Amino acid sequence: MTTYLITGGAGFIGSHIAEALLQAGHGVRVIDDLVFGKKENLAGMDLEFLEGSILDDSLLRKAMTGVDGVFHEAALPSVPRSVKDPLASHEVNSTGTLRVLLAARDAGAKLVMAASSSAYGDTETLPKTEDMPVHPLSPYAVAKVYGEQLCSVFAQVYDMETVVLRYFNVFGPRQREDSPYSGVIAKFCAAALNGDEVRIDGDGLQSRDFTYVTDVARGNLLAMETSLPAGTLMNLAGGGRFSLLDLLDALERILDTKIPRRHVEDRAGDVKHSQASVELARDLMGFETQVGFQDGLELTIDWYRSFLANPSLSPQDSSS
Repeated sequence: MTTYLITGGAGFIGSHIAEALLQAGHGVRVIDDLVFGKKENLAGMDLEFLEGSILDDSLLRKAMTGVDGVFHEAALPSVPRSVKDPLASHEVNSTGTLRVLLAARDAGAKLVMAASSSAYGDTETLPKTEDMPVHPLSPYAVAKVYGEQLCSVFAQVYDMETVVLRYFNVFGPRQREDSPYSGVIAKFCAAALNGDEVRIDGDGLQSRDFTYVTDVARGNLLAMETSLPAGTLMNLAGGGRFSLLDLLDALERILDTKIPRRHVEDRAGDVKHSQASVELARDLMGFETQVGFQDGLELTIDWYRSFLANPSLSPQDSSS
C-alpha cells in the first residue's frame, strides 16, 4: 500500500486530502499541532495521527518513516495574521517548510506544497499566469514565495521531486468560521445563517477565484501521481472571478433572505483582484474543476446549516 504524509492534515484542506487519499485506497499519516486544525475534521477516518509541530525535527523524521510522498499543507494562514505577527508567520511558513523539505529529501519522498495566489500581489493583469513575476504584499505572501523557491532549489540541487500548487481562495465544508482569520465565505455563511451583519472590507468589488475544496484535494492527488517536470509550479483553481458583492448576492438567493452588511476600511496587504490562468494544470495533469461556484456555495451552506445547528456532530456527520 502506498502511504502518504499530510502536514497540517487536521486542517480544512488537509482533511479533505486525507479523505480523498483513503477513498483511493492509500495509507495516510497526519501531523498537526492543532493550533488551527481540528482533530474532529478527521473523525471516522482510518489513519495515523501524530500531534505536534513541523518545527520539531525528531517528530518530522518519525512522521516521514516509510512514506512515499508528502502533502505539505501545514501553515499559519491569513494575510492579516502575518501582518500582526510576522515572526510567527516566518517561523512556520518559511522555516517550517525548509524543515519539511529536508525531512522529505532524507526520506526519499516526493513533496507537493500548498502555495498561495498571494505570490502574485496586486497585479492588474488577469488572469494570473505562472510565468508572471512575483510581487508579495504581506509577510505571509513572502513566506509562501520563499517556500516555492526552496522547492525549486531542492528539485535542482538534490534531484528531489517537488510540485508547487498555488491555491486561489479555497472554500467548502470544515473551513473554520470562528476565527478573525477565517476565509471570507466561511465567515459570510456563518453570519448569514445566524442573522448577523456581514462586514465587508472596502467597497466589496474586490474579486477572487473561489475554488471548491474537493477540487483542490483532487488536484493534489493528481500532482502527486502524475510524472511532472522537476520543480513544477502550477495554479490550482477554477479560472473564474467573483466579487464579494457577487458572493453576497448568491448567498441571498440561496437563503432567500437579505443579508445585512457594513462596509469598513480596506485591510493592509490585501489584493484587489485575483483570477487564475488554469491552462498549465490542465495541460500537465488533466486537471479541471468539477464543482462550480454556485453548486459549491449550496453545498457549503448546507454543511454550515447542519454544523451550526449541532456543533457536537463530527464534520463528516454534519456534511450528510
